[in-house]
Amino acid sequence: MPAINHYAATMILLVCSNVFMTFAWYAHLKNLSQKPWLIAALISWGIALFEYMLQVPANRIGHQVMNIGQLKIMQEIITLLVFVPFSVYYMKEKLTLDYLWAGLCILGAVFFLFRPKLMA
Repeated sequence: MPAINHYAATMILLVCSNVFMTFAWYAHLKNLSQKPWLIAALISWGIALFEYMLQVPANRIGHQVMNIGQLKIMQEIITLLVFVPFSVYYMKEKLTLDYLWAGLCILGAVFFLFRPKLMA
């Protein structure tokens, strides 16, 4: 499999994984707020199973062309790309400039972790 396919497969799987992760971590705050926390935790764990079914192969594929730091920062970028629309559209949170500043900080991290590949 060419390296570009490894990157694409990793990104697609991580995006899908993050959708499940975000719902597992935060949707209970909206949908299960009146239920005992144990019920919310069990439902969240059930959702998280699907996250892991996508995240583990994503990291195995990605590790063939990226180091652990690069995989982690890619995960963080994807997390923000999934989390911001989730928080604004699903959770009805207000979008603030703090999201922009956080995103710019992560872009700086991307530059430093991928710099060797960018400079090659």
